[in-house]
Amino acid sequence: MRGGCGRTPKPLRVIELPTSIDLRPIDDLLPFARNSRTHSEEQILQIVASIERFGWTNPVLVGSDGVIIAGHARVLAAQRIKPPLEVVPVIVLGHLTEDE
Repeated sequence: MRGGCGRTPKPLRVIELPTSIDLRPIDDLLPFARNSRTHSEEQILQIVASIERFGWTNPVLVGSDGVIIAGHARVLAAQRIKPPLEVVPVIVLGHLTEDE
């Protein structure tokens, strides 16, 4: 081991990585009931403008039950685009427990 101090390196931790991005109907996505983040109308309209200009660049994160973990504002923006988007890209984080 070069430059080490003689310690044995820790084994690598296996990290769960998403393997796909799916398209899900917006109507199938459920807002997380205890979501503490709120977004003003101005913020939602800024996200609408960003999606219209650059496309969808950041998938919504959902649990295997369809509950939104991250991306509530993106989903709201997708509903405001004219015409509204019917599906959005999602990454399903099926390995998380309800507490996580």
